[in-house]
Amino acid sequence: MTTLDTKPAPPTGSGRWINVWEPEDATFWARTGRRIAIRNLIFSVFAEHLGFLVWLLWSVVVVSLPAAGFNLTVDQLFWLVAVPNLVGATLRIPYTFAVTRFGGRNWTVISALLLLIPTGLLAVAVSNPTTEFTVLLIVAATAGLGGGNFASSMTNITFFFPERRKGFALGLNAAGGNLGTSVVQFAVPWIVAVGAAVSLSLAGLIWVPFVLAAAICAFVFMDNLKVAQTPIKGQLEALKRPQTWVMSFLYIGTFGSFVGYTAAFPLLIKNEFPNDAGLLKIAFIGALIGSVIRPVGGWLSDKVGGARVTLGVFAAMILGMVGVLIAVRTHSLAMFLGSFAVLFASAGTGNGSTYRMIPAIFRAQGEKDAAAGIEDARAKARTQGAACLGIAGAIGAFGGFLIPRAYGSSIAATGVVDTAVIAYAVFYAVCFGVTWWFYLRRQLFAARMPSLAEAAV
Repeated sequence: MTTLDTKPAPPTGSGRWINVWEPEDATFWARTGRRIAIRNLIFSVFAEHLGFLVWLLWSVVVVSLPAAGFNLTVDQLFWLVAVPNLVGATLRIPYTFAVTRFGGRNWTVISALLLLIPTGLLAVAVSNPTTEFTVLLIVAATAGLGGGNFASSMTNITFFFPERRKGFALGLNAAGGNLGTSVVQFAVPWIVAVGAAVSLSLAGLIWVPFVLAAAICAFVFMDNLKVAQTPIKGQLEALKRPQTWVMSFLYIGTFGSFVGYTAAFPLLIKNEFPNDAGLLKIAFIGALIGSVIRPVGGWLSDKVGGARVTLGVFAAMILGMVGVLIAVRTHSLAMFLGSFAVLFASAGTGNGSTYRMIPAIFRAQGEKDAAAGIEDARAKARTQGAACLGIAGAIGAFGGFLIPRAYGSSIAATGVVDTAVIAYAVFYAVCFGVTWWFYLRRQLFAARMPSLAEAAV
């Protein structure tokens, strides 16, 4: 009979560790595993939600800076919303490996407490309109600590659930986290009274109690899995898999677009339609659409195939960019909002479909390697698949930096956003081609890697 040992593991000597974890065993899952996995998922979502929220704090704070007395150019404002994404993307790689080094529960506590740094510094920095841009940029960069939480959370949760439930669990975990972007863009405009520096400080301070609550809940209710403690060398094997890089590139187009447009959307609204101040209070809807629809992308991929869904996503995003271009040239507010709704919905769907593809691809590779007699092939594939989720999440998040910078640079150079819009339409066309080439070009691709083609499609 499978037993559950929650005593501290000797190699670590501290914390609450589960030494035996067999979610693929139906009896173990029904009697013990399901309850523990769901409990860890709930509090993982709570912490990750706050991570996303803090990560995107500056996307709404910057809109109020000019009215509060800060003398900044439009390009500088776009820098402030872009740099947290750059830092967050970079941190996602060490955050992924932190779970396997320190344990999922332990790292959730640590990563939650780290959110006190950007929230506290923001409150101080925006309380004085004479704060230099360089200081604001450094403080904004610390918000990137929240961006790393997604990678560690997804890596941790993937070990808790059996393969048949992994996609749904990862979808819920990601969607719950992504919703933090919508919550912050909804709440902050109501918390902040435009022009009042004291109220701007509340944009950071208001989240401190929730951050502390997340850390306490993780400490009390979450667990570390001994099975998740794998050598970094084993995880780095994922870097040798071509599929890791293909999926990371596609994730730039989906998740990178989601977080990039979430960060830039309020500022774009203000820049393109400066006389419609009330629009800023509905900017959260874009992130809400992208967050809520993410599990649908995974579900739809289960029905028709992840590659087909992803291909359709990029086709829709091309059309969305065409709509944005027409909207900014004709100053059509309705088309502008409608086109961005398409972009957010497509990006959210693509987040679900691409993350559904990754475990399937590595599982198929594991089966192929096992059939070839490679020792522990399936376990190695699970480890590499979890690592790929983190690597793709990190590389994809760099899109969140590139999008605000593209719009800021386009406005600084030409006075309009047209150049950035056209560039991204072309980029999505490339993503469309890559998806077709690697996963839907059945006859040529399946001849080389049939199991992966079947898994992805």
